[in-house]
Amino acid sequence: MSSLRWFTGFVFFAAASFAQAEELSLFDNQYTARLYGFTVTATSRLSAKGHGHYEFLFDADAMLGNITETSEFVWNGKVVPQKYSYVRTGMGKNVNDALQFDWPNKLVTNLQSHFSLPLDSAQTIQDNLSYQVQLRQDLIAGKNNFVYPITNGKKIRDYRFELAGEEILDTPLGKVKTVKVKRVQTSDKRETYAWFAKEFQYLLVRLQQEENDSTYTINISKASLNGKTIEHF
Repeated sequence: MSSLRWFTGFVFFAAASFAQAEELSLFDNQYTARLYGFTVTATSRLSAKGHGHYEFLFDADAMLGNITETSEFVWNGKVVPQKYSYVRTGMGKNVNDALQFDWPNKLVTNLQSHFSLPLDSAQTIQDNLSYQVQLRQDLIAGKNNFVYPITNGKKIRDYRFELAGEEILDTPLGKVKTVKVKRVQTSDKRETYAWFAKEFQYLLVRLQQEENDSTYTINISKASLNGKTIEHF
């Protein structure tokens, strides 16, 4: 997995509690990182489309190229993905991929290859972005063990996470109390951590991956919740 693809695949999430399942808190955040000597700027945004429908957008720009991901989903107390797209330009071969979730017929279809996989409606399979919203909701609900079945339209695999403690971090927006989450992976060569601001609806403030004696870190640089700018933590 390339560092930039890792970067896009891990920028998170939405915010709200299960007690307020009728709507999610909206956000529009910016993150920055240094990869291969280049500055990467990423936008992470959750927008409401009405009637319980939401769009989660992630867009990363660098001299290396651009990656844009979107997930359209329904929120009814849990995240139910409807459509997913991934577009990459530059950085080698261009990629344009998309998934369509057909829950009544229990199928997810890759629109480029026309390959379909069966869906388990009791399990709620997620896409590469929608699970991030569900993880955030589970953190807010006080859970401490997280497993999500994820599909890319070709196969389904479980993503696992666990709590790894609490820390006070220095960020471009000031000091903030965070909870640290670790992705549980079979490879002992890669470790991935994310830090969430406890007093700001578990907003993602830092993400770090350690692999092959290299460390890649992203930090929040701008943030807003429900249209209100967070000037300082």
